[in-house]
Amino acid sequence: MTFYNIDAASEIPYELLLLADETKEAIDKYIFECNIYILNNGSQDIAVIALYKNNETELEIKNMAVIEAYRSKGIGNMLINQAKEIAKENHYTSLIVGTSDTGFQQIKFYEKNGFIKKGIRKDFFITNYPFPIYENGLQMHDMLILAHDLSE
Repeated sequence: MTFYNIDAASEIPYELLLLADETKEAIDKYIFECNIYILNNGSQDIAVIALYKNNETELEIKNMAVIEAYRSKGIGNMLINQAKEIAKENHYTSLIVGTSDTGFQQIKFYEKNGFIKKGIRKDFFITNYPFPIYENGLQMHDMLILAHDLSE
């Protein structure tokens, strides 16, 4: 498998990014300021992670997705570990990620990878999307922010 950073001239991998975000318009609000990394299995792109510099000490995972055929195979853990390494190499002390407060599976995944709850972006999914979004039978309202301390 090959993990690589796409350059500015490359096409944005919307097909992958839309696995983790609802609309192209929502993705366009952040993607042009991100470093985008692709995981390729030799014949196809199977995962993506987009990293955004919040400030000199904090790197944020803005989007992370794995195609369905490769889910539950450790690819997500691998992407998180790659993001941690990239953050450390670039002297960030914190890696953060936001997910819906109704995304119970995602919250559990991030906590298993060493993230702890840090804060809430109130009404994020109400103000940033033109239509209600549901997950686990519940309407998404707030974004839960989780952080991993890299200074250890």
